[in-house]
Amino acid sequence: MNSAVKRIGVFTSGGDAPGMNAAIRSVVRSCMYYGIECIGIRRGYHGLINGDFLKLDFESVSGISRRGGTMLYSARSEDFKAKKGQEKAAATCKLLGLDALVGIGGDGTFRGLLCLAEQGLSVVGIPGTIDNDIACSSYTIGYDTACNTALECIDKLRDTMQSHERCSVVEVMGRHAGHVALNVGVACGATSVLVPEQPLNYEEDLIEPIRQARLGGRTNFTVIVAEGVQGGAYEVARQITEATALDTRVTILGHVQRGGVPTLRDRVAATYMGYEAVRLLAEGKTCRVIGMKGDEYVNYDIKEALKMEKGLDPQTYPVMKALTGID
Repeated sequence: MNSAVKRIGVFTSGGDAPGMNAAIRSVVRSCMYYGIECIGIRRGYHGLINGDFLKLDFESVSGISRRGGTMLYSARSEDFKAKKGQEKAAATCKLLGLDALVGIGGDGTFRGLLCLAEQGLSVVGIPGTIDNDIACSSYTIGYDTACNTALECIDKLRDTMQSHERCSVVEVMGRHAGHVALNVGVACGATSVLVPEQPLNYEEDLIEPIRQARLGGRTNFTVIVAEGVQGGAYEVARQITEATALDTRVTILGHVQRGGVPTLRDRVAATYMGYEAVRLLAEGKTCRVIGMKGDEYVNYDIKEALKMEKGLDPQTYPVMKALTGID
């Protein structure tokens, strides 16, 4: 097949997310389909600056879809933020004969691709983050696996909370977004879910749902807190203890949510997005970000994508509010 590019570089950047390996595999196999050579850049923009790369072929990506993390590693590069670092990264691309780059990550990754596009490279971004906070896409690679990991941990915590009639405050990841907290809270039947997108009133949003649940017969309670909520899980626990005298315990799930075997949804989404990225580059398109709109795979100009804003699912939040305290 005729292609507008002959050699593509692929890398992962920012926080790792389950499904990134599936996206890498898809990019490599799609490159082979279009007759394009694929080079893996290790450690994101840091590796691009320092020439840390390897050739990728059919065998090198066999079996990686079921593995968590990223075979290309990931790193955040302070050097790349400076013009000198960006020029050095572009020089590495020129040295390696790269016509184009596929970057898998979040908004920071996309901004970096835009800088390299200004240096003459063709670029496409793929949204990979467990936070699901990329505005141009209704879904990001890693989100489903992270939610399932958090849900499994919370289900286990509830067993011991029930045994001791305690209140469990669980902090989940999400940076400044509450998507993970909200959906996990709905799935586990949490007593209360606190997210940074909504103003917090401790009495109405936290204490009253616990009281209503107790009046309804419950003796143990689960409160899900997104990490971006002001004060965090320990402040929430303090408020609960002061207002109710409940035995309250805090659990920070942390980076365990980033690991694990990717779910079917993450593997499939990553595979489609990887293929779409290569297809666009092969057709001569550049400065695009792959996204999802419902079940449809779409793409946007990077500048347009970075200007978009994303709020909580307008359907899920009212459901959570209606069902808190009921399980």
